[in-house]
Amino acid sequence: MVHVGVSGVAQAVTLEQCGKNVGYVVLDNARCCPGSHCCVEGGPECLHSRVNMEAVRDKVRAQGLELQLAVSDDAGRYLCDYTYYYSLYLSHGKATFVHVPPLDKPYSAELLGHALKLIVQAMLEQLDNVQESCL
Repeated sequence: MVHVGVSGVAQAVTLEQCGKNVGYVVLDNARCCPGSHCCVEGGPECLHSRVNMEAVRDKVRAQGLELQLAVSDDAGRYLCDYTYYYSLYLSHGKATFVHVPPLDKPYSAELLGHALKLIVQAMLEQLDNVQESCL
């Protein structure tokens, strides 16, 4: 599963390495927040994607795109992080999350689309290499 979310403060395309379970205290747009302030009660504090985001970043950077790529271990304790953690929890680590800046701030839709295509291709190549090494 590949999730993509917009971060109003991002200046880079950010590959999120992990999702956090606790610390959800900000109300969403519907003015809701988990009463327990966590995603999965009794779940691990942090779950990591099986995809190595640093390797994905390096592979995409090698393509020479004119945009910043970053790796993060904190998706923000809001809807994106909540969604990512829950997806990681249900899929046993077989999920990813990419934060992008708002369109044209500073990247065009075309550039972001191309970058996301390269990111997904790099993720798939990484998974193909893992499956081949298991044969």
